Amino acid sequence: MNLHHLVWRLGPGWRVCSSAVLGGGIGPRDWILNAQVPGGYPRMDPDRHLAEIAAAEHLTGPGAGLMTAADVTAYTVAAEDGVAATATCGLGVRGWAAAPEEDTGTPPRPGTVNIVVTLPVPLSDAALVNAVATATEAKVQALLDAGLDCSGTPTDSVCVAVPAPGAGPGEPFAGPRSRWGARLARAVHAAVLEGALRQS
Repeated sequence: MNLHHLVWRLGPGWRVCSSAVLGGGIGPRDWILNAQVPGGYPRMDPDRHLAEIAAAEHLTGPGAGLMTAADVTAYTVAAEDGVAATATCGLGVRGWAAAPEEDTGTPPRPGTVNIVVTLPVPLSDAALVNAVATATEAKVQALLDAGLDCSGTPTDSVCVAVPAPGAGPGEPFAGPRSRWGARLARAVHAAVLEGALRQS
C-alpha cells in the first residue's frame, strides 16, 4: 500500500495551536505534517512514528504531526482573504461527540477529519484557542450541510498556524463573528463540505 503525507514547511516565526499527536498545544512550530496510515493502525507510538516520517522528509526544528487513515491525496482546500484551510476527510467511522458510551468489541473503520488552517496575522493565545473552536464549529456545520448525521469522527484534529506576534500580543479574537474568525470559519466550512460531499 502506497501511503502519502502532506507537509507545510512554515519555517521559523510561526506559532501553532493544535490537538496534534506530535507537537500539540500552543508553541513555535516550523512545520506541520499530516500523514496517512493504514486502517487499523497497529503502532502504539504515533508520536515517534510521526517523528520518523518528519526526519525522512528532512523536517527540522519543532513541528506538529497529524495522522489519518483517509487518503491524504484527496485533500480539499479553501481560502478567504488570506486565510487558507486544508482538510482531509475520512468519514468511514463517524458519530456525535456526546454519544452514549459503547463498546462494540470491533476496531472502528478508518476515519478522521484533519484540518490545517493558516492565517496571515498573529493571534493572542486566547484567540488561537478560539480559532480551533471556530474551526471545529465550521467543520460540524459542513458535515450537517453535506447531509451527514454526525459531528465528526472520534480522532479529528485541528492545527491553526499564525505568524508569531511582534511587539503586540496579536489579534484578540477569532470567534465566528470576529473579522479573522469569520474568514477562518468560511474557509474551513468550504474545505470540509467539499471533502464530505465526495464521500456522501
